[in-house]
Amino acid sequence: MAAWSKQEAYRLQRRGSPQEAVHPGMIGRIAVGLVAGFLGYTYVALRPPSPKICGSRGGPPVTSLRVKLGDGRHLAYKERGLPKEQAKHKIIVAHAFGDSKGLKLPISEELLKELQIYIVAFDRAGYGESDPNPKRSVKSDAFDVQELADKLQLGPKFYVIGIALGAYPVYACLKYIPHRLTGAALVVPLTNYWWRCFPAKLSEIGLSGLVPQDRWAFTVAHYAPWLLHWWLTRKWIPSFSILEGKTDVFSSSDLEILKRLDGPQNEEQAKVEQQGAHESLYRDLMVGFGKWEFEPTDISNPFPDNEGHVHMWQGYEDKVCRFELNRYIAERVPWIQYHEVADAGHLLIHKAADCEAIFRALVSS
Repeated sequence: MAAWSKQEAYRLQRRGSPQEAVHPGMIGRIAVGLVAGFLGYTYVALRPPSPKICGSRGGPPVTSLRVKLGDGRHLAYKERGLPKEQAKHKIIVAHAFGDSKGLKLPISEELLKELQIYIVAFDRAGYGESDPNPKRSVKSDAFDVQELADKLQLGPKFYVIGIALGAYPVYACLKYIPHRLTGAALVVPLTNYWWRCFPAKLSEIGLSGLVPQDRWAFTVAHYAPWLLHWWLTRKWIPSFSILEGKTDVFSSSDLEILKRLDGPQNEEQAKVEQQGAHESLYRDLMVGFGKWEFEPTDISNPFPDNEGHVHMWQGYEDKVCRFELNRYIAERVPWIQYHEVADAGHLLIHKAADCEAIFRALVSS
């Protein structure tokens, strides 16, 4: 065998050397692979899971009364009081965050009969057995209420009550379908801390009064709603306090009410998140604390001839929706009748005397 030349030996030595082993093209391919892997992980982490639609294959069963809307979605509802054909006053109730159509309002059947009231509460989009709405907005919730009324044949006009975060559908009804309303009640209504009508100092008072983890959750919901699902599902990031079962955000009067309400979950409450937390809870925060097309101070008087009234009920001790912000709104919207309850907190509607007062004021005015 012929002896190798010095040049051939040198080339073979270079081919096995560390410098030759990592080719510049290989570095590029590794970098692209790392970036692609990171982007893939980010996409999967940020993308919420698909909802489990009621009645679909593998989804929860349909056990409630429902109406089918024009876009094909369904809204589940529950009725109380007099039959709608006999009732003088027909009231649609929009439940609070994390609640459902099965909310237990402490108003007796005897009083409902006395006041001639029919109540229908519904699971808002994505909650319970109501289909999710990927295009859900403040405006879409108003038209969900209108369609529900029409499907149930409640007549040309009806009342609406919105509780806490469920107040934004009522604000939307006042803005977009005022001609369909007989009256409205906003009970401890949410305040979006980024409404322009609030002075900066007042918004800061509202935000600073929140526990830090809730302040962060609302901020993410407002500025980066696409990040909220990821934010609220990381174990190393404190989630929304109510979702963690914390009671720091409640007043002493609220805690007393919670003790009374404490017990086994009712059937409706167990279904709140069954189609997915993102489509019920997280999207609710995204809409409520997102960017609105209007603000309460932009709404024209829906009852210029005093043919109806809008009431706002606020607990002075409410630590979730601070009285300073809702009092400010009521002062600048003169057609809102403001009721501030001195010894009440966020759960004032769950106190029988306050709940009765809310319904009496609504239908008597």
